[in-house]
Amino acid sequence: MTVNTLFSPRIALVGNPNCGKTALFNRLTGARQKVANYAGVTIERKEGKFTSASGRHWHVLDLPGTYSLQAITPDEKITEEVITGQRANEALPDAILCVVDATNLKRGLRLALELKNLGLPLVLAINMMDVARKRAIHIDVQAMQAALGIPVVETVAVDTKGVDTLLSELESLAKTLKQSNDTHTIELPQHSPEEIQAAANAILKACVQSTISDGDQLPLSFRIDNWVLHPVIGPLIFASLMFLVFQAVFAWAQPPMDFIKGSMEYIGALVESSLPEGMLQGLLVKGVIGGAGSVLVFLPQIVILFFFILVMEDSGYLPRAAFLLDRIMGKVGLSGRAFIPLLSSFACAIPGIMATRTIQNPRDRLVTIMIAPLMTCSARLPVYALIIAAFIPERTVFGILSLQGVVLFVLYVAGIVSAMLVALVFKRLWGKAEQHPLMLELPDYRWPNLRNLTIGLWERIKIFTTRVGTIILALMILLWFLSSFPGAPENAPHPPIYYSFAGYLGRLLEYLFAPIGFNWQICIALVPGLAAREVAVAALGTVYALSQTGEELSHSLEPLISHSWSLPTALSLLAWYVFAPQCIATLSVVKRETNTLRYPVLMAAYLFGLAYFASLITYQVAKLFTGV
Repeated sequence: MTVNTLFSPRIALVGNPNCGKTALFNRLTGARQKVANYAGVTIERKEGKFTSASGRHWHVLDLPGTYSLQAITPDEKITEEVITGQRANEALPDAILCVVDATNLKRGLRLALELKNLGLPLVLAINMMDVARKRAIHIDVQAMQAALGIPVVETVAVDTKGVDTLLSELESLAKTLKQSNDTHTIELPQHSPEEIQAAANAILKACVQSTISDGDQLPLSFRIDNWVLHPVIGPLIFASLMFLVFQAVFAWAQPPMDFIKGSMEYIGALVESSLPEGMLQGLLVKGVIGGAGSVLVFLPQIVILFFFILVMEDSGYLPRAAFLLDRIMGKVGLSGRAFIPLLSSFACAIPGIMATRTIQNPRDRLVTIMIAPLMTCSARLPVYALIIAAFIPERTVFGILSLQGVVLFVLYVAGIVSAMLVALVFKRLWGKAEQHPLMLELPDYRWPNLRNLTIGLWERIKIFTTRVGTIILALMILLWFLSSFPGAPENAPHPPIYYSFAGYLGRLLEYLFAPIGFNWQICIALVPGLAAREVAVAALGTVYALSQTGEELSHSLEPLISHSWSLPTALSLLAWYVFAPQCIATLSVVKRETNTLRYPVLMAAYLFGLAYFASLITYQVAKLFTGV
């Protein structure tokens, strides 16, 4: 082994949940990793790189948050395995950067002492020092450094200059590190939790002082929680916030949606007038622009929805919502800890299912996985928005509320209520799990960080537009081909798509879906929707573009379906998408997380059954009341 000044060290970031570890990772590497204020959001290690002022290259691992090296959850096990060299195909890190919350050193120092006992090079970063100073908490960094025998630095991860001292300390550390290709493992030292805590308490007593007296006013977070966590007022605040979010999704999104829709129509008309009539013109106008463009128009609504979710995450509100819902979820055999994976499923069921690794009880984890797809993911939003805009009039109710927003809110509530009922059924079938009190750390309330919000929204925009430009575009080209060939016979009474491969498939499926009001065009759209739910909107755009002729081609999808479908059909399709059978990608993740085909097959079967039954009841009742 030789000391190498050009050596690129590999350091692991380790810390408690909510200590600002991932924010520090973002500050060091510039990685676009979402930051949240609750335990369990970082369930896989993340890797980034940065170059220090000296020109040295650093590799940084952002490991899942943990309270101890004695892992009790799958995500904590990842951290334990990486820093002890026991994780497959993962070498020991060259050094560890332990991040602790300056306002909660009692818990953070306990982890730091466990890490110190491993014998690896270690630096302690005391983060959130700005918050500690506001609370009149004085930390003697030099005394703590002497007591621990390791470098200790102050950091403020949300400040651009909050890590300068840390970078200097890391550069000094790098000069002492030795490059090694060792793949040995480290055994965890055997120390009782009482011994570790006693040592941490001794350091705290010697190095930390608080000038707040018992008679001082409670911190702002405690005063806010008197209302937010109130057993009666708290749930009303939560319901009101959710209701306002869905109102904003329609009220704020309309201008940018109109702009995108107008742009797509202009581009489609331009391409149609520039190219001669033929296969290429049909592919571009009806397949690409008519299909993928019809999904892109819903981007503003998705951005607005996630803006509010990210604000609630970054402000520290979401863990409070978990506590509020703990009692309700306990009635169906779940704990409030399941709220966080279920909330993640509003973005996509895949990260929600992966986030169940933070749930200790295996039965609770399995039930949460099985109901996660019932949360209304962002892929459903384009379908909901299209049908609501086409069939629900744009008017106000009770003087201030948008009727369209009310309907969207009801659909989201229907998904949540359905998930709770399904969880209750699984509870009866699989037996009741032992209930444990919900222990969840509540971060302080803080103003959302603009940088974090920007990163989070940009990630959602990238994910959505990437899906539009890859999966959806590829499926629309395939669907255009299947909808255009082999073509219609001479003097055919129906449009060419009726005689295409897709048309034959749609008319075959129509026998199955006719009792719930779906025509053959809808049946065609359901098939590519298995790959990604929002593809259904693009598929409808392509199918109806190919079903129209002459002047009708200039019309957008919304008025086309409003004239082609009855109200019972529209309501039936909304009911279908409350339970819509899961996309293939999610089923593959369920297979990976449960290590068996049994549960993804069960999930697909029960979701299809619920969707069909709900649509059947909705369609038949709507026909009865409307007389259609």
